[in-house]
Amino acid sequence: MALVLCLQVLCSLCGWLSLYISFCHLNKHRSYEWSCRLVTFTHGVLSIGLSAYIGFIDGPWPFTHPGSPNTPLQVHVLCLTLGYFIFDLGWCIYFQSEGALMLAHHTLSILGIIMALVLGESGTEVNAVLFGSELTNPLLQMRWFLRETGHYHSFTGDVVDFLFVALFTGVRIGVGARLLFCEMASPTPKWFVKAGGVAMYAVSWCFMFSIWRFAWRKSIKKYHAWRSRRSEERQLKHNGHLKIH
Repeated sequence: MALVLCLQVLCSLCGWLSLYISFCHLNKHRSYEWSCRLVTFTHGVLSIGLSAYIGFIDGPWPFTHPGSPNTPLQVHVLCLTLGYFIFDLGWCIYFQSEGALMLAHHTLSILGIIMALVLGESGTEVNAVLFGSELTNPLLQMRWFLRETGHYHSFTGDVVDFLFVALFTGVRIGVGARLLFCEMASPTPKWFVKAGGVAMYAVSWCFMFSIWRFAWRKSIKKYHAWRSRRSEERQLKHNGHLKIH
C-alpha cells in the first residue's frame, strides 16, 4: 500500500513538473514565476472541483465525521495535491520567492497530507481544509496576472480583491473555525491531527491580518480618491471651471 501511495505521489509530482516545463516553453517571453503561477492556478481550480465533489457529494461530511477512514477518491486527491505542494515548495525554496509564512503553510500542508495518508484516516477533514485553502487561490493568481499585465488598477481588479478578501474571511476564518471546533470536539481524530488543525488555522489568521491591513489601506486610498473627485466636481459646478493650485 505504501509503495502504491509513493508511486501516485511521484506521478503527481512528475505531472506538475511536466506542466510547468510546458508552460515555460509556451511562455518563453514571460518569467518563470508566470509559468509557476499558471500551474498554481491550474491546481487551484482542479483541487476546488475535486474536493468540493468529495465534501458535498461523495462524502463523508467533514463536520460530522472527522477522523473517518479515507475513501479511495480522497486518497487519489490527496496524492495529487501532495505532489503539487512538493513541487511548489521546491520551486519557492529554489527561487526564494516566498517568505517564512508561505513556506510554513506549504510545509504544514505536506505534513498534514502525509499524516492522513499514513494513518489511513482523517482524509475527510484534510480534504475540507484543502477546499477552504484553495478556494481563494485562483483569485490570488488572477490578482497577480492583472498586476503583471497592467490591468490591476481597474474595476476587474477591485472585484477580484473584494471577492478574495470576502471568501478568505468567510471560508478560511469563519467556516474554518467551525470545522476546527468539530475536529476538537470529536473523540475520533488523533491528538496530533488536531494539533495540525490548530497550526493550520493559526497560519490562516496570520494571513488574515496581512489581508485586512491591505484591505484597509486600499479602502482608505479609494475613499480619499473619491473625496478628491467630489471636491473637484463641486468646484467645477460652483465656478464653472476647475480651480488650479
